[in-house]
Amino acid sequence: MVMPPQKPRTLTIWEAQFGDFANGAQVVIDQFISSGEQKWGRMCGLVMLLPHGYEGQGPEHSSARLERYLQLCAEQNMQVCVPSTPAQVYHMLRRQALRGMRRPLVVMSPKSLLRHPLAVSSLEELANGTFLPAIGEIDELDPKGVKRVVMCSGKVYYDLLEQRRKNNQHDVAIVRIEQLYPFPHKAMQEVLQQFAHVKDFCLVPGRAAQPGRMVLQPASFP
Repeated sequence: MVMPPQKPRTLTIWEAQFGDFANGAQVVIDQFISSGEQKWGRMCGLVMLLPHGYEGQGPEHSSARLERYLQLCAEQNMQVCVPSTPAQVYHMLRRQALRGMRRPLVVMSPKSLLRHPLAVSSLEELANGTFLPAIGEIDELDPKGVKRVVMCSGKVYYDLLEQRRKNNQHDVAIVRIEQLYPFPHKAMQEVLQQFAHVKDFCLVPGRAAQPGRMVLQPASFP
């Protein structure tokens, strides 16, 4: 984690074996990654890939503690993303490498999506697409028949999608929030515009009683 502040224009990626292994670097994250620009004017383009979501060998290897990073977010100091497709990962990293603004990028990266049959992208999406901070409904649902909109991030999306298809439900739309900070207000408004008549909205966390949901709720859904 020393190189990014010294050479902010490089694309430096640090991947933890499991997300909670970042605990050992918490002091560095607090002092340099989240607040280095405010304290010392040092830019940092570090990418942190943190496997997340009950994929380890026990309670110590089950969570990247998403809520900790959301609590460190303020004044556009870093980005927190939860990409759900190969194209999203590619365009997220491409954006990080090419953009003039240098900010740390924290990524929740579940290992189970590496071979998930639904987590795929076309060559067209890889070649001509762009990173989408929010992704709307992908199935052909009649917006007028939708009674509930479910918002989620990460691999839990595929669990919800498979269950809905299994139940043959057509009155529930699923929306993915791919960037948690800075929160994509404009993108979410565009995605939810077709469901303006819906009164039932819910946020599904990736973990049971995920603490991070309370960080998003007050600012994002007044």
